[in-house]
Amino acid sequence: MFLKFIKNFGLKKTIKKLLAKYQPGPMPDAVNTVGVVIDERYFNDRNAIVKELVKHGITEKNIELLSYRERLNAKETVDCCYYTYKDIDADGNFKKDDVAAFINKPFDMLVSYYDTDSFPLMLATLKSNAKFKAGFSSTDSRLHHFMVNTTAEKHKEFLAELFKYLKILNKI
Repeated sequence: MFLKFIKNFGLKKTIKKLLAKYQPGPMPDAVNTVGVVIDERYFNDRNAIVKELVKHGITEKNIELLSYRERLNAKETVDCCYYTYKDIDADGNFKKDDVAAFINKPFDMLVSYYDTDSFPLMLATLKSNAKFKAGFSSTDSRLHHFMVNTTAEKHKEFLAELFKYLKILNKI
């Protein structure tokens, strides 16, 4: 319990430093590759998000998902990229190679699909090399270029609103 408190303190300090020097880059000319960071504590229908992105014109091979899970049961097997709180050290570095690869990939757009501020999720969004970041308005506004005011349960509404504005901006 005490070690978790110290780790939370270190993560909070790391996130504050990253937010202080964070400068959003220019928007990409077109959105072709999409990365999605999902909080599986509140929304775990990954396939619904992929189907909705495909419906809006993104090819399935250009979509990558990263899930945050609170804990992973010993009997449970996961076939995709995920991380837990234990996969982050106190300095805010990710221990898993597939998570580091996801974060270092220069996506055209990163969708932060979580509507509550959580240090592990905020860290993944901040460290991502995505050119354009979209998320929910209920999270820290410094994390994203574009925010939608809805809840995580309404994934169709969120993605419809996001792509409506991407079309207005001629990014699709």
